[in-house]
Amino acid sequence: MLGIIAAVLFFLAFLINAAEISTNDVFTSTNVMLIGLALLALHVAGVGSGWAARGRRR
Repeated sequence: MLGIIAAVLFFLAFLINAAEISTNDVFTSTNVMLIGLALLALHVAGVGSGWAARGRRR
């Protein structure tokens, strides 16, 4: 789920940058891209995957 959100944020950052949309200082394309990178890093780290990293039960 975090990977999909990161992809959407990357697409929004691309649109902001390509269309040269003027935004306030918080929602610049660089800031949106950095939020997407943080979400992608959390996704790769396994946060929010729903799988528990527990040992096997026998």
